[in-house]
Amino acid sequence: MPLLDICPRICGPKCSAYYMVLSAWGIVMLALMGVFFKVRSPALFEDVGASMSDWRNANFSREYIKEKYDDNAINCWLAAGLYVVVFIISFIQQRKNAYASYEQS
Repeated sequence: MPLLDICPRICGPKCSAYYMVLSAWGIVMLALMGVFFKVRSPALFEDVGASMSDWRNANFSREYIKEKYDDNAINCWLAAGLYVVVFIISFIQQRKNAYASYEQS
C-alpha cells in the first residue's frame, strides 16, 4: 500500500464517506452546470453576472454575453476539478481507515 503510506489519517471512516458522497454530488452538479453554461442555457442568464453598465459599455454585443457564459463554464469545471481532488483524498482516507481496522482485527 505505497499510496496509503504517503498521507496520514486525517478523518475517520464516517467523515471520509460523507466527503466522498458530497464531492461525488459536487462533481456531477458542477460538471453539468458547466455544460449548460457552455451551451448558453437561457435559464442560467441571471447567473452569468453581466451588469447592465458593462453590457452597455460593450455596445450591447452578444460577444460580451458569450464571454460571460464561457467564463462561468470554466469556473464550474474548475470547481468540479477541486471536488475531484477532495474525492480522491476522501477515498484514500476511507481505504486507510479500512486498512487500519483490518489490521486491528
